[in-house]
Amino acid sequence: MASVERKQEKQEPFYHGLGSRRQTSAEIVNEARHSLRTLQTQRPFTPRDEHRQLFGGSARTRDGRPPSSFSLHARNFDVPDSRPSSGKRLSPLEHKPRLALPPDEDSNRVEKIVPKPPPESMERSGSRGGARTRLVRARSLTIIPSLMRHTNAPQTEGVDKPTSGPNPPQQVNTEPFHLHSSYKQESMEKSSEQLTHVPNKHSRTPRPSSADLSPAKGTKTDVEPGSDESVFWTSEVLPVLEMFESVGPGGTASKETIERLCDACTALHNVLSEKGMLGKRLKKRSSVLRVLFRLIDLGSDRLNLTLAKLILGLNVSGNNLLNICKLVFKVSRSSRNDYLFEDNSVIDSLFLLIQHEDLSSSGEAVLYCTGSLKLLSGNSSLARLLLAKDFISVSLQLSQRLILTTDPNASPNDHHSISGHILVQVTAALRNVADLSESRASFLSSDIFSTLCAVMDRHQEDQDVCLNVARLFSKLSSYAECCCALAETSSCYGLFLALLCKHSRKQALVVRLLFTLGNLAARSNDARQRIYEEKRFIEVLLDIFQSYLRVPRNHPDLENHVDEDEDVLIKLIRVLANLSIHPVVGSALAANTLCVQLLLKVLEIRSVEESAELIVNASTTINNLSYYREESSVLRVQHKHISELVLRLLLSSNLDAVLEATRVFGNLSQIEEVQNFIIKNKVHRFVVALLDSKNPDMCFSACGVLMNLSVDPNHRSVINHEGAVHKLIDCLRDFGPRDWLLATQVCQTLWNCTDGAEDRQQEFVQELLEILCLYSDQKALQWPASNEVKAYQEACWELEFLPVAERLKKRIKRCANLPEAVSDTS
Repeated sequence: MASVERKQEKQEPFYHGLGSRRQTSAEIVNEARHSLRTLQTQRPFTPRDEHRQLFGGSARTRDGRPPSSFSLHARNFDVPDSRPSSGKRLSPLEHKPRLALPPDEDSNRVEKIVPKPPPESMERSGSRGGARTRLVRARSLTIIPSLMRHTNAPQTEGVDKPTSGPNPPQQVNTEPFHLHSSYKQESMEKSSEQLTHVPNKHSRTPRPSSADLSPAKGTKTDVEPGSDESVFWTSEVLPVLEMFESVGPGGTASKETIERLCDACTALHNVLSEKGMLGKRLKKRSSVLRVLFRLIDLGSDRLNLTLAKLILGLNVSGNNLLNICKLVFKVSRSSRNDYLFEDNSVIDSLFLLIQHEDLSSSGEAVLYCTGSLKLLSGNSSLARLLLAKDFISVSLQLSQRLILTTDPNASPNDHHSISGHILVQVTAALRNVADLSESRASFLSSDIFSTLCAVMDRHQEDQDVCLNVARLFSKLSSYAECCCALAETSSCYGLFLALLCKHSRKQALVVRLLFTLGNLAARSNDARQRIYEEKRFIEVLLDIFQSYLRVPRNHPDLENHVDEDEDVLIKLIRVLANLSIHPVVGSALAANTLCVQLLLKVLEIRSVEESAELIVNASTTINNLSYYREESSVLRVQHKHISELVLRLLLSSNLDAVLEATRVFGNLSQIEEVQNFIIKNKVHRFVVALLDSKNPDMCFSACGVLMNLSVDPNHRSVINHEGAVHKLIDCLRDFGPRDWLLATQVCQTLWNCTDGAEDRQQEFVQELLEILCLYSDQKALQWPASNEVKAYQEACWELEFLPVAERLKKRIKRCANLPEAVSDTS
């Protein structure tokens, strides 16, 4: 009976399985799936925009995009902030000279009759060449010279020079301003004196200033002198405006002056907010804006950012809104100013603007607003600040509005529209924020993936938009939760296919789409199936494979693009390797002649020394496809050529290439011709030597080759002559308790290698039995402290290792004629 059992054991090496029958193809494939491996690779590098531009490295032409650099001065702003003209040309009116008044928003209906000058004055004017028809320039600030003149400040253009007369202009005190009640009272008294002063009939009429905004006698205004707003204006607003006007225009101001101006702006913003006078509620709003615009010429970034906060709070529109957004963008271009945005709540104003502003009329203003946020998001501290203010949700809402305003039937030449310009900024900012680990929850809670897919779909012709979204997807898909969310977005597969077809030679975009597809295929079996079932997807992938593989490596004109093109091949082959894990897809790829030929072409024309990752990826893909043993498999037909190519890798100095070559031989060595090739070319010597490796993956793969070779008695004696059994026992002792799957593989290989070697078993039987008895006792083993790791280790030990070890131990004891009780206590 024992001889019958031994005869049956000899006929059943582990290569054929442990049962009394051969495995079916479905069982073999199902078992093989546990050994197929996904490929990982580095995410494509995205350089930072060091110059902080609106469209850094853009595919847009300079003529078709708004500028990143510009100069802004007070004269660029419109005073008052009024509605745009109707565009109609009006008939000229009969000229009737009037005094220039502060053009308040609601003062168009106010008309003040100016008395005729005395005859002698007219004669004096006529003697100088006629009457003066324009007293001041339209864009000049209408302020009292006595308030705007600083001791050392030069005279600005558009301000009349003082003339000698009986009543020369009074000098103002230029001491630093402090917001105290005593100063306010003093300012009120000074303002009252100025308002009651009547100029001499021979002196020139001074230009009106913000001080003149207090109601004068006999003047009809919207704010009655006794009203609450009049009191508020006189007591709270007017002193601040007088302080602003006391600073000389242009030039540079001291640090202390800038600090006081910023404090005054903040105080003015706060008091207007408390009184509900922000927006357009303040009736003398245009007068305030006029004075604020003038301070921009001081050229202080800190002051300009504070002014922008206040001016945006006053709800400017049209050209003023555009210019103030440009001003904020200009400040944000310098990384040295990042700290200013942390100390200023202007980001809140920008958020409100992009949420509520009409995109059709103020699209360019929104563009510079989002451009500022993009530049700020490159700073990790500010990116966290944006994230805390719910920037992802705000960007999502803006993107959805922009999608609705985009004409799906627009000509491809119109894709660089203002909505496309804005989306370039928004998507780039989202990409920067995605670098923060705390941002992923916000991305998952929002409907961000489907919205971004819709953005790409509507702007397929816009390479900048598509590239930014592809960068965002490549980043987020590197994390399990986000990758699964993207895999469940059904619209992404067809969209990625369309973009790969449309922009197949745009390396930066293609490599990121392929990286994202590789991530999806690595984590989701459903994603593998969807990619495969998408019409022409595999065909398009292979077309891109051919296109980038044909690029000559030594062409002088393409020398700088070699690395980029190779990166495309690395990411594309990774997609194929990860797709091949799905049994249906893997079988189809293994039977695809073009796919196999391209993979072999990589091994033929590239070397490990110049393209290590590319060669390793191609070898891994060949290894995965070699698991499928259907008759239609091209790999099975071309096994001889594959063996020759893989042998070159086995002899290389690159350990990753050696490992992949060993794995390929582990699959192909089930074919008799390949076994003969291995023995003939002394490959088995290299494989046995790999058992001494300290790398468990290397030992596992080497065991696979030796297990298949040892099925043949002739090959078994050849590998045993190289000392394979002793090396296998060493592997079992060293790796067993840490890796029970490797211990199982070693025991299966020992089963095959020791079959028929009863006459030489005394050399190793005692040592092997001691190890097997120790490893079969669960209580004698040390298990990991982590409950999850321990549960996994115990499952592998009980389901995989223990059945093989018990069977091997039983056969060794029987062949060595050892009593069972004695052997168990050895």
